[in-house]
Amino acid sequence: MTHELLNGLSFDEAEQVLKLGTRLIVPSGTELFRLGDPADRLFLTERGRIRLTLPMQVRGREEDIFVEERSPGQTVGWSALIPPYRFTLTATAPLLEAVVIALPREALREYLAANPAAGYKIALNLAVVIGHRLQMFQTMWLREMQRTVEVRSA
Repeated sequence: MTHELLNGLSFDEAEQVLKLGTRLIVPSGTELFRLGDPADRLFLTERGRIRLTLPMQVRGREEDIFVEERSPGQTVGWSALIPPYRFTLTATAPLLEAVVIALPREALREYLAANPAAGYKIALNLAVVIGHRLQMFQTMWLREMQRTVEVRSA
């Protein structure tokens, strides 16, 4: 399987990174992490889907607002490599169990420091993942701003 975080790495480099991790099964409906939890691991989705939501208070009760789903080959929990190392969304396996590879932050950082060429490629790949999230939130924000302007103009 090709993982977006490992694009451009040689087979051996990718294998070295994957060996740092532990395969986890996430049962359907189970949280992988919650908004605000310490982000000590980054996850590579192997099988199934991981739903990312933003818990919000809506009319006095907490609801999980859908942000996106990540599928096999995609990265979840990049907050593990970005200070302040806290998850910014909640992640669950929505319908079926999911399988992820959990990469511990410290082991991954040590690998990146010892292998700067591979670390550079991973950093660029991580920037793409973060950029995608930024674009998605920008689109959501612009839609909401458009609704606000339309309501005020009516």
